[in-house]
Amino acid sequence: MVPFDFTYHQPSSIHEAIQLFQTLQQQGKKPMYYAGGTEIITLSRLHLVFTDAVIDIKQIPECQVLDIQQQQLVLGAGVSLTTIEEANPFPLLTKTASEVADRTARNQITLGGNICGQIFYREAVLPLLLADSEVVIAGKDGVQQRSIHQVFQQHMQLQPGEFLIQVKTEQTYLSLPYAHIKRRKQGEVGYPLVTVAALKKDGQLRVAFSGVCPFPFRSQAVEERLNQQLPVNTRIDEALQHLPRPILDDIEGSAQYRLFVLKHTLFDIITELEGE
Repeated sequence: MVPFDFTYHQPSSIHEAIQLFQTLQQQGKKPMYYAGGTEIITLSRLHLVFTDAVIDIKQIPECQVLDIQQQQLVLGAGVSLTTIEEANPFPLLTKTASEVADRTARNQITLGGNICGQIFYREAVLPLLLADSEVVIAGKDGVQQRSIHQVFQQHMQLQPGEFLIQVKTEQTYLSLPYAHIKRRKQGEVGYPLVTVAALKKDGQLRVAFSGVCPFPFRSQAVEERLNQQLPVNTRIDEALQHLPRPILDDIEGSAQYRLFVLKHTLFDIITELEGE
């Protein structure tokens, strides 16, 4: 149960949602957009999130799109991970989404909710970083489309009152060779020690990570080392030296253990994709 009272609003258009946010702010409230709500419930119980006005964007038509338009895969922020899994429009994203939580939770977790969330794994963003996707964002200045690399820097850099509408990915990325490995402390459900997602484009590996640092990331410096014409273990050792910091050190695993697991995971990823 959420430990505070809030008003619930369900706009049916982008314009209505933006206006509603501004009106609620003017009334002295602290509005929050949501698409799935699982994280709000979880974090509110831990007293890490508070809102007195929830704006549900799931009924906005643009947020429910799952289609190929003008040679781009268009995914609405309100599309659930289960829906993506069943439609399988982007196999790497499907694989990544299918490894988040369990199916019951994935029925509620949305693409936008996962990407924009506060829990630092945010694994659904990994394939989008690799595919140089574009994001469509709405706010008081209207609707804008930007590169995900401009907007996602450790987390979504949204301004107050902005919300994610859609993610667009060029169709050419959807059929590239890919690999995805998620290593957990135990079992088949739960947070990762490390997750590595990879695409192979023009003979080069693109690699993105979750669980290694307290944020998901893709690193040009790491990719440059992994794509050298050197023995695999040498490439991996050099890549590990260029990881962002800090390396996570928590109840799931120490920093040293994470790096050990990551090294073996990268070896498996490279072996799989360089055999393509």
